[in-house]
Order: sequence, then C-alpha cells, then structure tokens
Amino acid sequence: MITFDILTIFPEMFSCYFDSSMLGRAQKKKLIKIRVHNLRDFTKDKHKITDDLAYGGISGMVMKVEPIYRAVQKLKIKGGLTALRKKSRVILLSAKGKVLTQEKVRRFAKYDQIILIAGHYKGVDERVAKHIADEELSVGEYVITGGEVPAMIVVDAVSRMIKGVIGDEASKEGESFSILGRSGRPRERVKHEHGVYTRPAVFSPKKGVRWEVPEVLLSGHHAKIEEWREAQRNKA
Repeated sequence: MITFDILTIFPEMFSCYFDSSMLGRAQKKKLIKIRVHNLRDFTKDKHKITDDLAYGGISGMVMKVEPIYRAVQKLKIKGGLTALRKKSRVILLSAKGKVLTQEKVRRFAKYDQIILIAGHYKGVDERVAKHIADEELSVGEYVITGGEVPAMIVVDAVSRMIKGVIGDEASKEGESFSILGRSGRPRERVKHEHGVYTRPAVFSPKKGVRWEVPEVLLSGHHAKIEEWREAQRNKA
C-alpha cells in the first residue's frame, strides 16, 4: 500500500474528490492511504500563522519554512531503501518545478510514501525546495491559485499505477503515455490513445446527418482492429 500525505492550509478542499469514485474504492480496499494534514497544526504561535511578508520588498505573502519542516519531520517514514521498494518522497508543488509526466508517475508508484506540499499565495520559502523537498513538481506551464489541485492530480495519476485500483488492469494497455510490450515486438511508448466508440453504431443529430462508428470496429476482425488502432495512435 502506498500512503499519500498532503500538507495544505485548505484541507476541506480534498474530501469530495478523494472520497468519490476510484480513489474512494481504493482506500476502502486498502490499496492506497490518503491523509490530508492542516499545516496550521504544525505552527507554534497562538494565531497559527503559516505565511509572512517576503524579504526584498516584493508584494505577496510567502509560506513559512518552520511549519513545513515540522510536518515533514513528523510524517516522513524513517529508514533507507528496502529490498524492493523505496521509502519516502517529498514533493513540493511549484510552478517552477519540472512538469509531471507519466514516466514520473510510474516512478512515484514505487514509493511507500509520498508527501505533497501544497504551496499558496506568492509561493513557498525557497529553503523548503533546497533543504526539505526531494523535488519540485509542476502540473503544467501555467499558474493557479495553489498546490491543492496539483496534489489531487498527482494522487490520482500515481494511484492508477497501483495494481487493483483500476478494476480492469487491461484497460491501461495502449492508453495515452503508456508503454506497449506486445509479444514478439519491442516495447514502445504510446503518445496518445486511439479514439474509442460505443453504441449506437450510427448517431443522427439531425435529418440527413450520420455520425458512424468506423466499419472496422464492427467487423470482429481482431487483427484488422489492432492495425486500425495502431494507425490511429501513430496519426495522433
């Protein structure tokens, strides 16, 4: 089982997403564990302050290093490498971090624990990136209000890699950014998944218009269907 520990000043944002659908079922089956921690619980002042003015005269508030340090020290699994798995990975969600990829997702799934630090406001004291986090991670080249949504994305993407989280493991094969290893052929990366269709075979949104499922998918000819899928992936 992999444990996700999320440090945030807005813990109420997570329950609806994590308690629903695939992630909710995965927690009930004890395949993953998700724990959301209020960073204010790791402060020592009576006002539970987690941010302060930035040095250097720039505008905006900056998340303080002390409560983040205390939280990570308390939560982090102790010890080095095990025979088969690595222990903990501390990730700071940051607009200046390296962009999340499926390759990183597969790597993260090998850890026992992932601690996600959700930044906010102007950013996080740089000493967190330098001395506490193992890496900085971005979910795209754009800026949003905080690290809470990126944290959800990381948990979702990594959880899908844990066996049993997705009911049909075969559905992962051939999906976007996956790796194919068909018998007798070299492993290859899939950039984008082929298009998918379901019933009805013909949909008419208005008179004289027909949106049809490709005929090959209705043929039952598995070799030709696979050829079509591969051509679609290459075209994408």
